[in-house]
Amino acid sequence: MEATLKRRSMIDIGPYRLPNSVALAPMAGVTDLPFRRLCSRFGAGLVVSEMISSNPRLRHSPKTQWRSQHDHEIAPRSIQIAGSEPLQMAAAARHNVEHGAQIIDINMGCPAKKVCRKAAGSALLADEARVKSILLAVVDAVDVPVTLKIRTGAAPSARNGISIARIAEDAGIAALAVHGRTRACGFKGQAEYDTIAAIVGAINIPVFANGDIDSPQMAAKVIAHTGAAGIMVGRAAQGRPWLCGQIATYLDTGVMPAAPAADQQLATLHHHIVQLHKFYGGFMGVRIARKHVGWYLNARCDTREQHRQFNQLTSPEQQLHYIRQLSGFALNEEIAA
Repeated sequence: MEATLKRRSMIDIGPYRLPNSVALAPMAGVTDLPFRRLCSRFGAGLVVSEMISSNPRLRHSPKTQWRSQHDHEIAPRSIQIAGSEPLQMAAAARHNVEHGAQIIDINMGCPAKKVCRKAAGSALLADEARVKSILLAVVDAVDVPVTLKIRTGAAPSARNGISIARIAEDAGIAALAVHGRTRACGFKGQAEYDTIAAIVGAINIPVFANGDIDSPQMAAKVIAHTGAAGIMVGRAAQGRPWLCGQIATYLDTGVMPAAPAADQQLATLHHHIVQLHKFYGGFMGVRIARKHVGWYLNARCDTREQHRQFNQLTSPEQQLHYIRQLSGFALNEEIAA
C-alpha cells in the first residue's frame, strides 16, 4: 500500500459533524469513560463506549451502570449496544437515548466466544435475515443516528461484508465501521484492506476502516488503499491515548506530530490513574488501573519488572506514589487535564 495524503472531507453522522476522521473503537474493558475523555482531549474525533448488553435484566448491574455513564463527555455521545433479539435491541436503544446517548452503535463485530455463544456480536453476520431485523428495529426505535460495527464475515470461506453493508445502508444506518478480519480470524493474520475497499465501493454511507492501524503513516496507507471516509483505532490506542489525535493531525496536514515527551506521558498516566480511582472507587479502580499501566509501560523499555511491582500494590495511594517515583520529577496535572 502506498499512502497519498490529502485533506480529509468532513464526516457527518446524522446531524453531527465530526471534528476529524479518526474514531476510537469501542473495546470492552478499555474504552470506559475516563479513557474516552482522555482520548477526546488528545484529539479523537469520535469515541464509542464499551458495549452494553441489551438484556434488560443486566440494566442495573454495576458493569452496565459504569458502561452507561457519559458525564461531561465530548459530544456526540456514542453508546454501543449488543444483543441478538430485535425487540430487546430496540428497547435498549430507546433506554440509552433516554439517558443521554446521541448516537447508538450496534455491535456486530465482537469475536469473543462469550458474546458469540449468545448469537450476538460477529456471530450475527452468519444470519443476514436477523441482521436486517435488528437494524430495522433499532433504527425505527430512536430518533438519533444509528451506526454499525462489523467484520468482513463469519469466516474466510463466508465473507459477506458487502452484503451486510448493503443491508445496513438500506436499513438507514448512518455510518459503518469495518474491522478487516472475519469472526473466525479473531485478531490473527493481517487485516483485509481489499475487502474494506470493496465495501466502501458498494455503499454510499461513511465507512471507518479498522484493523492493525498503529501509526499515522499506517492510517494514511489504509485511507489511500480503501478509500474509507475515516479510520477507527482499537488496540493500538491502549496506553497511547494521544494516538488518535496524532493520526488526525497527520491525515489533515501531512505533518507528523511527535508523541508526548516522557514526562508528559507519565503526567498523563498519573492523571488517568487518578480518574480511574474516582470513577470506579478504590477497590475496582486499583484493579483496573493495573492493565492500563501495563499498556503505558509496554511502550517503554525495560518495564516488565516495573509492571510486576505495580501489580502488587493494593491501594490508590500506593499506586499514585509509585507513578510519582517512576517519573523522577514532579508530575504536572495540568498537562493532561
